[in-house]
Amino acid sequence: MSNNTLTEEEKKDIKYMREALAQARKAYKLGEVPIGCVIVYEDKVIGRGYNRRNTDKTPLAHAEITAIKKAGKVMKDWRLEGCKLYVTLEPCQMCSGAIVQARIPEVIMAAENPKAGCAGSVMDILNNHDFNHQVNVKKGVLQKESSELLKKFFLELRARNKAEKEQKGKACE
Repeated sequence: MSNNTLTEEEKKDIKYMREALAQARKAYKLGEVPIGCVIVYEDKVIGRGYNRRNTDKTPLAHAEITAIKKAGKVMKDWRLEGCKLYVTLEPCQMCSGAIVQARIPEVIMAAENPKAGCAGSVMDILNNHDFNHQVNVKKGVLQKESSELLKKFFLELRARNKAEKEQKGKACE
């Protein structure tokens, strides 16, 4: 599809997902699973985050959580109504819960997460009508780029782990 046939909204979605991918590349450089997130309010990025679980030694250091915290400071409110959250991988249960709690009305995601995604893959926390807030979800924006970055990371990780295991085996001989 050429850029001439894209709507203005689609062009904005691609622009901001590219920013989320830039955040994911920061995680990748740290040796973290490359997941990035940006939160946009009135066409301005107000929150950025990338995965830092191993770096910060906490399961709470997900891209979305970091971006939500930063956006809340900018908005001077825990409610992020009127914001859009762009993320390179489908949110997990913790991040989906935080998105619902923050009242974010829209999530735009790149790749689905069939093992841990809670925006429709494993479960759908974002659209559970038992909660007081539901989220509009758009899937597949720059999915190929995000998936390729994740696949590259995990291929390299497996190769690194294999090499380390072989080194340990040689050291024990």
